[in-house]
Amino acid sequence: LDDELAKRFGAESLDKLKENIAERLEAEYKGASRAVMKRAVLDQLDGQVNFDLPEVLVEAEADQIAHQLYHEEHPEDHGHNHGAIETTEEHKTLAIRRVRLGLLLAEIGRKAEITVSDAEMTQAVLAAARQYPGQERQFFEFVQKNAQMQQQLRAPVFEDKVVDHIVAQAKVTDKEISKDALQKAVEALDEM
Repeated sequence: LDDELAKRFGAESLDKLKENIAERLEAEYKGASRAVMKRAVLDQLDGQVNFDLPEVLVEAEADQIAHQLYHEEHPEDHGHNHGAIETTEEHKTLAIRRVRLGLLLAEIGRKAEITVSDAEMTQAVLAAARQYPGQERQFFEFVQKNAQMQQQLRAPVFEDKVVDHIVAQAKVTDKEISKDALQKAVEALDEM
């Protein structure tokens, strides 16, 4: 481990490389902590509210979930020639939660006058465009012409801002946990 190794990884020196790695790890830990906190907030909200949902929204969301999971389980199937995909009770249960929380967060955001700025939207588009190296321009053009794609990129930014609004009003207690405990909490997010 020396400065030459650091230069191969784009750092000026070994100390700078160590600093860069520490910053990246800290950002990853913060992101993981935020994901766990956000899930806890959404779980609390979901457990405290219950209202009738438009069945058409629940069915559409359940279909979307089933379709997405089908493609995750069958990555070789890129088209939509796979015929109808049956939704299960698990899909419907998840759809009910998503629709309920989506409507609740939309109402909280509306009452709090939360909006997604042009700068925040640009950041979301840039982040999404990075998934298509060499095709960024085409992606930007696609987003500009596609209102549905714009909404898909705007929704998570809005959701995060509403969650931040809720957390800002809550009594929050920081709790230190080990890296292993954080990893287990993040893994538990994927199991739900």
